[in-house]
Amino acid sequence: MTYEEVLQRINDKKAKVGVIGLGYVGLPLLRAFIRAGFSAIGFDIDEAKVQKLNAGQSYIGHIPSQWIQEWINTGRFEATADMSRLNEPDAILICVPTPLNESRDPDLQYIEGTTEAIAKVLRRDQLVVLESTTYPGTTRQVMLPVLEATGLKVGQDFYLAFSPEREDPGNPNYSAERIPKVVGGIEPKSTQLATALYSHAVVQVIPVSSAEVAEACKILENTYRAVNIAMVNELKVLFQRLGIDIWEVIEAAKTKPFGFQAFYPGPGLGGHCIPIDPFYLSWLARRHGMTTRFIELAGEINTSMPEYVIHQVIKALNEHGKPLKGSKVCILGMAYKKDVDDPRESPSFALMEMLLDGGAIVTYNDPYIPKLPKMRHFRVPEMTSSELTAEFLASQDCVLIATDHSVYDYDFIVQHAPLIVDTRNATKNVKCGREKIRKA
Repeated sequence: MTYEEVLQRINDKKAKVGVIGLGYVGLPLLRAFIRAGFSAIGFDIDEAKVQKLNAGQSYIGHIPSQWIQEWINTGRFEATADMSRLNEPDAILICVPTPLNESRDPDLQYIEGTTEAIAKVLRRDQLVVLESTTYPGTTRQVMLPVLEATGLKVGQDFYLAFSPEREDPGNPNYSAERIPKVVGGIEPKSTQLATALYSHAVVQVIPVSSAEVAEACKILENTYRAVNIAMVNELKVLFQRLGIDIWEVIEAAKTKPFGFQAFYPGPGLGGHCIPIDPFYLSWLARRHGMTTRFIELAGEINTSMPEYVIHQVIKALNEHGKPLKGSKVCILGMAYKKDVDDPRESPSFALMEMLLDGGAIVTYNDPYIPKLPKMRHFRVPEMTSSELTAEFLASQDCVLIATDHSVYDYDFIVQHAPLIVDTRNATKNVKCGREKIRKA
């Protein structure tokens, strides 16, 4: 086909969309394209996920099985673990993890493995788009050589672009369709085809001059958040010593209608973006003989917050005449943010590890995570969520609020628990028993 014929196929919605990586980003992205009228194939190496999807079942809490069943009923979706079928989609969208290794350097094994799988079956006229967050230059320097080693040429035989994912799990106000997409191609035709494709599925597409600009855009978004969260985390520690409530300060400051955006402190950073992505930029800066002092400092502050929280737990227990060792501590919330079942990089696991190392008898409750999953960077015990009965709460020496799920009855928790350490200001509306609460 000519470029014009490929573009027409996209505009007629005859192009088939393939999404690699069927997780918190990939499934909402599939929904956006299927709702727009495209047919789609989902690819994942996890056979269990594939089987569940083909049976119409979701494995992510805020993504209902009804979505999946509707996709299947319309005949517009199937899932597969067979990567040899990557020649079937006209557009391949890559949503695979991009973690850090032990030395906080980029771990591109999933991008590299996926690119090699595509290269084995790459055919003419396919559009490949990387959505996984990474450092500027990845699409051109890592992916392009592998794909062109097939003998096909970008902009002539196939097309390659980057469009950063902007998913906000659990936020009903921002479904994938309602979030603008930035698109940058390796060359102009790639940008134009990717722009045309996404324009059918999302509210707005912003084309930029290159894949590198699109990659840098995502890094900027997450670094901005990491640095500002670090600032309020540092101020939280200072204001606590001064006897000032950081939460009240933030509420007052955000009444200013310009020049201020509210960021909130917490027990540490979690999720797949903010704790990881800025360090991709730090790594790239080191390769070019520079240091990114803001990023490094923000990382130090944010990663120190679990230790600060544990210190507050120890102080609170001491005030009740109890040492940490042997005390019963229940962590409320293991997910990295409220109202989702996503545990990735959650600071709750760091808190649990520190409490156990200190000799505490630790339990947890999270209605979204009934059993603790294995984690890449933490020692996780075999443990299931404890029921928050009045008797259970009363039996604890301390309840540590790490994730402020909306389903928690904070009045009930404060009424029955003897001591609460609140890292999220979740108990702000509780009227009775406030003497039991320590903010951390």
